[in-house]
Amino acid sequence: MGHNTNSLKLVYVTPALYMAGGVERVLTLKANYFAEHFGYDITIILTEGKGKPLFYPLSEKIHIINLDINFEELWTCSFLKKIFVYLKKQRRFKKQLTEELMRLRPDITVSLLRREINFINDIKDGSRKIGELHINRANYRNFDAEGAGLLKRSFARLWSDRLLSHLKRLDRLVVLTEKDREAWTELDNVVSIPDPLSFFPKSFSPLTQKRVIAVARYSHEKGIDLLLKAWAIAEKKTGEWRLDVFGDGDRTPYEQMIDELEIDRSRCQLHGRTNNVEQEYLSSSLFVLSSRFEGFGMVITEAMACGLPVVSFDCPWGPRSIITDGIDGILVENGNVKALANSIACLINDDAHLKSMAIAGMKNVQRFSIEQIAERWKAVFEQN
Repeated sequence: MGHNTNSLKLVYVTPALYMAGGVERVLTLKANYFAEHFGYDITIILTEGKGKPLFYPLSEKIHIINLDINFEELWTCSFLKKIFVYLKKQRRFKKQLTEELMRLRPDITVSLLRREINFINDIKDGSRKIGELHINRANYRNFDAEGAGLLKRSFARLWSDRLLSHLKRLDRLVVLTEKDREAWTELDNVVSIPDPLSFFPKSFSPLTQKRVIAVARYSHEKGIDLLLKAWAIAEKKTGEWRLDVFGDGDRTPYEQMIDELEIDRSRCQLHGRTNNVEQEYLSSSLFVLSSRFEGFGMVITEAMACGLPVVSFDCPWGPRSIITDGIDGILVENGNVKALANSIACLINDDAHLKSMAIAGMKNVQRFSIEQIAERWKAVFEQN
Protein backbone atom coordinates (compact mmCIF):
# COMPACT_ATOMS: atom_id res chain seq x y z
CA MET A 1 0.00 0.00 0.00
CA GLY A 2 3.02 2.17 0.09
CA HIS A 3 2.49 3.89 3.43
CA ASN A 4 2.63 2.99 7.07
CA THR A 5 -0.28 0.74 7.96
CA ASN A 6 -0.95 2.52 11.25
CA SER A 7 -2.46 5.43 9.43
CA LEU A 8 -4.72 3.24 7.32
CA LYS A 9 -7.61 5.36 6.16
CA LEU A 10 -10.97 3.60 6.44
CA VAL A 11 -14.44 4.65 5.38
CA TYR A 12 -17.56 2.78 6.53
CA VAL A 13 -20.83 3.22 4.63
CA THR A 14 -23.99 2.36 6.57
CA PRO A 15 -27.52 3.82 6.71
CA ALA A 16 -27.76 5.02 10.31
CA LEU A 17 -26.36 4.96 13.83
CA TYR A 18 -29.25 6.41 15.83
CA MET A 19 -30.95 3.04 16.51
CA ALA A 20 -30.13 0.48 19.20
CA GLY A 21 -29.51 -2.41 16.80
CA GLY A 22 -26.87 -5.12 16.77
CA VAL A 23 -25.26 -3.90 13.54
CA GLU A 24 -24.97 -0.36 14.92
CA ARG A 25 -23.47 -1.67 18.12
CA VAL A 26 -20.87 -3.87 16.44
CA LEU A 27 -19.85 -1.19 13.96
CA THR A 28 -19.38 1.36 16.76
CA LEU A 29 -17.41 -1.11 18.85
CA LYS A 30 -15.05 -2.07 16.03
CA ALA A 31 -14.56 1.46 14.71
CA ASN A 32 -13.75 2.72 18.24
CA TYR A 33 -11.23 -0.08 18.74
CA PHE A 34 -9.57 0.41 15.33
CA ALA A 35 -9.27 4.17 15.89
CA GLU A 36 -8.03 3.95 19.50
CA HIS A 37 -5.77 0.86 19.32
CA PHE A 38 -4.64 0.62 15.69
CA GLY A 39 -4.55 4.37 15.05
CA TYR A 40 -6.67 4.02 11.90
CA ASP A 41 -8.17 7.20 10.46
CA ILE A 42 -11.87 6.39 10.29
CA THR A 43 -14.84 8.12 8.69
CA ILE A 44 -18.41 6.78 8.83
CA ILE A 45 -20.77 7.90 6.07
CA LEU A 46 -24.51 7.75 6.87
CA THR A 47 -27.63 8.37 4.78
CA GLU A 48 -30.31 8.57 7.53
CA GLY A 49 -31.06 10.19 10.86
CA LYS A 50 -29.60 13.65 10.28
CA GLY A 51 -29.62 15.55 13.57
CA LYS A 52 -30.52 12.51 15.69
CA PRO A 53 -28.08 11.55 18.46
CA LEU A 54 -25.99 8.39 17.93
CA PHE A 55 -27.22 5.57 20.16
CA TYR A 56 -23.82 4.10 21.02
CA PRO A 57 -20.91 6.35 22.04
CA LEU A 58 -18.35 6.91 19.30
CA SER A 59 -14.68 7.81 19.77
CA GLU A 60 -13.91 11.49 19.14
CA LYS A 61 -11.23 10.35 16.71
CA ILE A 62 -13.92 9.15 14.28
CA HIS A 63 -15.43 11.50 11.69
CA ILE A 64 -19.12 11.27 10.79
CA ILE A 65 -20.55 12.49 7.50
CA ASN A 66 -24.34 12.40 7.09
CA LEU A 67 -25.39 12.70 3.44
CA ASP A 68 -29.00 13.15 4.59
CA ILE A 69 -30.49 11.14 1.71
CA ASN A 70 -33.40 9.98 3.90
CA PHE A 71 -34.34 6.71 2.20
CA GLU A 72 -36.64 6.21 5.22
CA GLU A 73 -39.11 8.48 3.41
CA LEU A 74 -39.81 5.47 1.16
CA TRP A 75 -41.60 3.72 4.05
CA THR A 76 -44.52 6.12 3.65
CA CYS A 77 -44.80 6.17 -0.17
CA SER A 78 -47.25 4.29 -2.39
CA PHE A 79 -45.69 1.59 -4.60
CA LEU A 80 -45.44 3.67 -7.78
CA LYS A 81 -44.22 6.76 -6.00
CA LYS A 82 -41.70 4.56 -4.19
CA ILE A 83 -39.95 3.60 -7.45
CA PHE A 84 -39.69 7.20 -8.59
CA VAL A 85 -38.49 8.51 -5.20
CA TYR A 86 -36.06 5.61 -4.80
CA LEU A 87 -34.39 6.16 -8.18
CA LYS A 88 -34.04 9.86 -7.50
CA LYS A 89 -32.55 9.31 -4.03
CA GLN A 90 -30.29 6.52 -5.26
CA ARG A 91 -28.88 8.85 -7.97
CA ARG A 92 -28.22 11.51 -5.36
CA PHE A 93 -26.63 8.97 -3.02
CA LYS A 94 -24.28 7.73 -5.75
CA LYS A 95 -23.25 11.26 -6.69
CA GLN A 96 -22.62 12.38 -3.09
CA LEU A 97 -20.85 9.20 -2.00
CA THR A 98 -18.60 9.38 -5.06
CA GLU A 99 -17.72 12.99 -4.24
CA GLU A 100 -16.88 12.12 -0.61
CA LEU A 101 -14.72 9.11 -1.51
CA MET A 102 -12.85 11.06 -4.20
CA ARG A 103 -12.20 13.78 -1.61
CA LEU A 104 -11.21 11.43 1.24
CA ARG A 105 -9.23 8.93 -0.87
CA PRO A 106 -9.42 6.12 1.72
CA ASP A 107 -7.27 2.98 1.55
CA ILE A 108 -10.31 0.84 2.26
CA THR A 109 -14.05 1.41 1.93
CA VAL A 110 -16.25 -0.97 3.92
CA SER A 111 -19.81 -1.30 2.70
CA LEU A 112 -22.44 -2.76 5.01
CA LEU A 113 -24.06 -3.95 1.80
CA ARG A 114 -27.08 -1.75 1.69
CA ARG A 115 -28.00 0.48 -1.26
CA GLU A 116 -24.40 1.40 -2.09
CA ILE A 117 -23.48 -2.18 -3.12
CA ASN A 118 -25.13 -1.39 -6.49
CA PHE A 119 -22.41 1.11 -7.42
CA ILE A 120 -19.58 1.07 -4.85
CA ASN A 121 -17.23 -0.96 -7.07
CA ASP A 122 -17.50 1.65 -9.82
CA ILE A 123 -16.20 4.50 -7.68
CA LYS A 124 -12.60 5.08 -8.78
CA ASP A 125 -11.25 6.52 -5.54
CA GLY A 126 -8.41 3.98 -5.38
CA SER A 127 -9.71 2.20 -2.26
CA ARG A 128 -10.11 -1.53 -1.77
CA LYS A 129 -13.79 -2.36 -1.37
CA ILE A 130 -14.82 -4.73 1.41
CA GLY A 131 -18.38 -5.88 2.06
CA GLU A 132 -19.55 -6.75 5.56
CA LEU A 133 -22.69 -8.89 5.81
CA HIS A 134 -24.62 -9.22 9.07
CA ILE A 135 -27.33 -11.61 7.95
CA ASN A 136 -27.13 -15.11 6.57
CA ARG A 137 -27.38 -15.66 2.84
CA ALA A 138 -30.81 -17.26 2.85
CA ASN A 139 -32.35 -14.20 4.47
CA TYR A 140 -30.38 -11.43 2.78
CA ARG A 141 -33.02 -9.22 1.12
CA ASN A 142 -35.43 -12.11 1.31
CA PHE A 143 -38.02 -11.75 -1.45
CA ASP A 144 -39.87 -14.81 -0.17
CA ALA A 145 -40.19 -16.37 -3.61
CA GLU A 146 -42.83 -18.83 -2.42
CA GLY A 147 -46.24 -17.52 -3.18
CA ALA A 148 -44.79 -14.54 -5.03
CA GLY A 149 -46.11 -13.82 -8.51
CA LEU A 150 -44.08 -14.43 -11.66
CA LEU A 151 -43.07 -10.78 -11.90
CA LYS A 152 -41.80 -10.72 -8.34
CA ARG A 153 -39.98 -14.03 -8.80
CA SER A 154 -38.22 -12.93 -11.97
CA PHE A 155 -37.35 -9.64 -10.30
CA ALA A 156 -35.86 -11.56 -7.35
CA ARG A 157 -33.86 -13.77 -9.72
CA LEU A 158 -32.55 -10.79 -11.70
CA TRP A 159 -31.74 -8.98 -8.45
CA SER A 160 -29.84 -11.90 -7.00
CA ASP A 161 -27.80 -12.37 -10.20
CA ARG A 162 -26.89 -8.70 -10.19
CA LEU A 163 -26.04 -8.83 -6.50
CA LEU A 164 -23.66 -11.75 -7.11
CA SER A 165 -21.87 -9.84 -9.84
CA HIS A 166 -21.41 -6.90 -7.42
CA LEU A 167 -20.18 -9.15 -4.60
CA LYS A 168 -17.70 -10.92 -6.93
CA ARG A 169 -16.00 -7.60 -7.61
CA LEU A 170 -15.42 -6.85 -3.93
CA ASP A 171 -11.92 -7.29 -2.61
CA ARG A 172 -13.36 -9.29 0.30
CA LEU A 173 -16.81 -10.25 1.53
CA VAL A 174 -16.82 -10.77 5.29
CA VAL A 175 -19.59 -12.94 6.78
CA LEU A 176 -20.24 -13.95 10.40
CA THR A 177 -20.03 -17.75 10.38
CA GLU A 178 -18.19 -20.56 8.59
CA LYS A 179 -21.56 -22.03 7.58
CA ASP A 180 -22.42 -18.81 5.83
CA ARG A 181 -19.02 -18.61 4.16
CA GLU A 182 -19.75 -22.03 2.65
CA ALA A 183 -23.17 -20.86 1.46
CA TRP A 184 -21.65 -18.37 -1.03
CA THR A 185 -20.50 -21.14 -3.37
CA GLU A 186 -20.15 -18.83 -6.41
CA LEU A 187 -17.64 -16.55 -4.67
CA ASP A 188 -13.97 -17.06 -3.84
CA ASN A 189 -13.42 -13.83 -1.87
CA VAL A 190 -15.38 -14.72 1.29
CA VAL A 191 -13.91 -14.86 4.81
CA SER A 192 -15.73 -15.34 8.10
CA ILE A 193 -15.16 -13.18 11.17
CA PRO A 194 -17.71 -13.36 14.01
CA ASP A 195 -19.09 -10.37 15.87
CA PRO A 196 -17.05 -9.30 18.89
CA LEU A 197 -18.56 -9.46 22.34
CA SER A 198 -19.92 -5.99 23.08
CA PHE A 199 -18.82 -6.00 26.72
CA PHE A 200 -17.00 -8.13 29.26
CA PRO A 201 -19.02 -7.92 32.47
CA LYS A 202 -17.36 -7.00 35.76
CA SER A 203 -19.14 -9.87 37.51
CA PHE A 204 -21.37 -12.79 36.59
CA SER A 205 -24.82 -14.02 37.54
CA PRO A 206 -25.00 -15.97 40.82
CA LEU A 207 -27.89 -17.92 39.18
CA THR A 208 -30.04 -17.36 42.24
CA GLN A 209 -32.85 -15.39 40.59
CA LYS A 210 -35.66 -17.57 39.28
CA ARG A 211 -35.81 -15.64 36.05
CA VAL A 212 -35.54 -16.56 32.35
CA ILE A 213 -34.56 -13.68 30.05
CA ALA A 214 -34.82 -13.03 26.31
CA VAL A 215 -33.43 -9.96 24.54
CA ALA A 216 -34.78 -9.43 21.02
CA ARG A 217 -36.64 -7.04 18.73
CA TYR A 218 -40.39 -7.65 18.65
CA SER A 219 -40.33 -8.80 15.02
CA HIS A 220 -41.33 -11.99 13.20
CA GLU A 221 -37.76 -13.18 12.65
CA LYS A 222 -37.01 -13.08 16.38
CA GLY A 223 -39.77 -15.59 17.15
CA ILE A 224 -41.18 -14.03 20.33
CA ASP A 225 -44.47 -15.76 19.37
CA LEU A 226 -42.69 -19.14 19.53
CA LEU A 227 -41.09 -18.21 22.84
CA LEU A 228 -44.49 -17.38 24.37
CA LYS A 229 -45.99 -20.66 23.11
CA ALA A 230 -43.06 -22.52 24.68
CA TRP A 231 -43.38 -20.57 27.92
CA ALA A 232 -47.10 -21.39 28.12
CA ILE A 233 -46.01 -25.05 28.37
CA ALA A 234 -42.88 -24.54 30.48
CA GLU A 235 -44.40 -22.24 33.12
CA LYS A 236 -46.54 -25.11 34.42
CA LYS A 237 -43.39 -27.11 35.22
CA THR A 238 -41.20 -24.41 36.67
CA GLY A 239 -42.61 -23.41 40.04
CA GLU A 240 -42.20 -19.70 40.63
CA TRP A 241 -39.81 -18.95 37.75
CA ARG A 242 -40.66 -16.01 35.52
CA LEU A 243 -39.93 -14.85 31.96
CA ASP A 244 -38.83 -11.31 31.08
CA VAL A 245 -38.37 -10.14 27.48
CA PHE A 246 -36.57 -6.89 26.54
CA GLY A 247 -36.51 -5.26 23.12
CA ASP A 248 -37.47 -2.59 20.62
CA GLY A 249 -40.60 -2.76 18.52
CA ASP A 250 -44.38 -3.17 18.79
CA ARG A 251 -45.35 -5.43 21.69
CA THR A 252 -49.11 -5.28 21.10
CA PRO A 253 -49.60 -8.56 19.19
CA TYR A 254 -47.44 -10.38 21.75
CA GLU A 255 -49.34 -8.89 24.67
CA GLN A 256 -52.51 -10.29 23.06
CA MET A 257 -50.86 -13.70 22.74
CA ILE A 258 -50.12 -13.76 26.47
CA ASP A 259 -53.87 -13.51 27.09
CA GLU A 260 -54.81 -16.00 24.36
CA LEU A 261 -52.35 -18.54 25.74
CA GLU A 262 -53.58 -17.85 29.28
CA ILE A 263 -50.03 -17.25 30.49
CA ASP A 264 -49.74 -16.11 34.11
CA ARG A 265 -49.08 -12.37 33.74
CA SER A 266 -47.55 -12.09 37.18
CA ARG A 267 -44.71 -14.33 35.90
CA CYS A 268 -44.27 -13.08 32.33
CA GLN A 269 -43.56 -9.54 31.22
CA LEU A 270 -42.67 -7.88 27.93
CA HIS A 271 -40.51 -4.79 28.37
CA GLY A 272 -39.19 -2.18 25.97
CA ARG A 273 -35.52 -1.75 25.25
CA THR A 274 -33.22 -1.64 28.27
CA ASN A 275 -30.29 0.74 28.59
CA ASN A 276 -28.56 -1.61 31.00
CA VAL A 277 -28.73 -5.03 29.39
CA GLU A 278 -25.74 -6.25 31.42
CA GLN A 279 -27.63 -5.72 34.69
CA GLU A 280 -30.65 -7.59 33.32
CA TYR A 281 -28.49 -10.60 32.39
CA LEU A 282 -26.82 -10.58 35.81
CA SER A 283 -30.16 -10.77 37.59
CA SER A 284 -31.35 -13.77 35.51
CA SER A 285 -30.43 -17.46 35.52
CA LEU A 286 -31.23 -18.66 31.99
CA PHE A 287 -31.18 -17.04 28.54
CA VAL A 288 -33.47 -18.12 25.69
CA LEU A 289 -33.13 -17.35 21.99
CA SER A 290 -36.20 -18.17 19.87
CA SER A 291 -35.22 -16.62 16.52
CA ARG A 292 -36.33 -18.12 13.22
CA PHE A 293 -32.91 -17.13 11.81
CA GLU A 294 -29.91 -15.17 13.07
CA GLY A 295 -26.92 -13.52 11.44
CA PHE A 296 -24.84 -14.44 14.44
CA GLY A 297 -26.64 -14.00 17.75
CA MET A 298 -24.55 -11.52 19.68
CA VAL A 299 -27.01 -11.71 22.57
CA ILE A 300 -25.96 -15.35 23.08
CA THR A 301 -22.32 -14.37 23.62
CA GLU A 302 -23.38 -11.50 25.91
CA ALA A 303 -25.54 -13.79 28.04
CA MET A 304 -22.77 -16.39 28.26
CA ALA A 305 -20.23 -13.75 29.26
CA CYS A 306 -22.57 -12.84 32.12
CA GLY A 307 -22.61 -16.47 33.24
CA LEU A 308 -25.99 -17.56 31.85
CA PRO A 309 -26.59 -20.95 30.26
CA VAL A 310 -28.44 -20.62 26.93
CA VAL A 311 -31.32 -22.51 25.35
CA SER A 312 -31.64 -21.66 21.65
CA PHE A 313 -33.29 -22.81 18.47
CA ASP A 314 -30.70 -24.31 16.13
CA CYS A 315 -31.67 -21.71 13.54
CA PRO A 316 -29.47 -20.73 10.59
CA TRP A 317 -26.65 -20.01 11.24
CA GLY A 318 -25.49 -18.19 14.30
CA PRO A 319 -26.29 -20.22 17.42
CA ARG A 320 -24.51 -23.37 16.24
CA SER A 321 -21.32 -21.38 15.66
CA ILE A 322 -21.36 -20.27 19.32
CA ILE A 323 -23.04 -22.97 21.42
CA THR A 324 -21.61 -26.44 21.99
CA ASP A 325 -24.81 -28.42 22.50
CA GLY A 326 -25.05 -30.00 25.94
CA ILE A 327 -21.85 -28.33 27.17
CA ASP A 328 -22.52 -24.60 27.47
CA GLY A 329 -26.08 -24.50 26.22
CA ILE A 330 -28.83 -26.46 24.50
CA LEU A 331 -29.60 -26.32 20.78
CA VAL A 332 -33.22 -27.18 20.04
CA GLU A 333 -34.60 -28.26 16.66
CA ASN A 334 -35.48 -25.03 14.85
CA GLY A 335 -39.10 -23.99 15.39
CA ASN A 336 -39.93 -26.94 17.67
CA VAL A 337 -41.89 -25.20 20.42
CA LYS A 338 -42.44 -28.31 22.56
CA ALA A 339 -38.72 -29.12 22.53
CA LEU A 340 -37.93 -25.53 23.49
CA ALA A 341 -40.38 -25.74 26.41
CA ASN A 342 -38.90 -29.05 27.56
CA SER A 343 -35.32 -27.80 27.43
CA ILE A 344 -36.23 -24.70 29.45
CA ALA A 345 -38.06 -26.80 32.07
CA CYS A 346 -35.33 -29.46 32.27
CA LEU A 347 -32.56 -26.95 32.79
CA ILE A 348 -34.48 -24.95 35.35
CA ASN A 349 -35.04 -28.11 37.37
CA ASP A 350 -31.40 -29.26 37.19
CA ASP A 351 -29.29 -26.93 39.24
CA ALA A 352 -26.00 -28.77 38.74
CA HIS A 353 -26.37 -28.76 34.96
CA LEU A 354 -27.36 -25.10 34.98
CA LYS A 355 -24.15 -24.21 36.86
CA SER A 356 -21.78 -26.38 34.82
CA MET A 357 -23.14 -24.90 31.55
CA ALA A 358 -22.73 -21.38 32.92
CA ILE A 359 -19.03 -22.00 33.67
CA ALA A 360 -18.40 -23.61 30.26
CA GLY A 361 -20.12 -20.68 28.54
CA MET A 362 -17.95 -18.08 30.26
CA LYS A 363 -14.84 -19.92 29.02
CA ASN A 364 -16.25 -20.36 25.52
CA VAL A 365 -16.92 -16.66 24.86
CA GLN A 366 -13.36 -15.53 25.52
CA ARG A 367 -12.72 -16.24 21.82
CA PHE A 368 -15.09 -13.42 20.90
CA SER A 369 -13.17 -10.72 22.73
CA ILE A 370 -12.76 -7.51 20.74
CA GLU A 371 -8.96 -7.92 20.91
CA GLN A 372 -9.09 -11.26 19.11
CA ILE A 373 -11.74 -10.23 16.58
CA ALA A 374 -9.94 -6.93 15.83
CA GLU A 375 -6.75 -8.83 14.95
CA ARG A 376 -8.67 -10.86 12.38
CA TRP A 377 -10.02 -7.68 10.79
CA LYS A 378 -6.54 -6.16 10.83
CA ALA A 379 -5.27 -9.14 8.85
CA VAL A 380 -7.98 -8.55 6.21
CA PHE A 381 -7.34 -4.80 6.05
CA GLU A 382 -3.56 -5.07 5.86
CA GLN A 383 -3.33 -7.82 3.26
CA ASN A 384 -1.70 -6.43 0.17
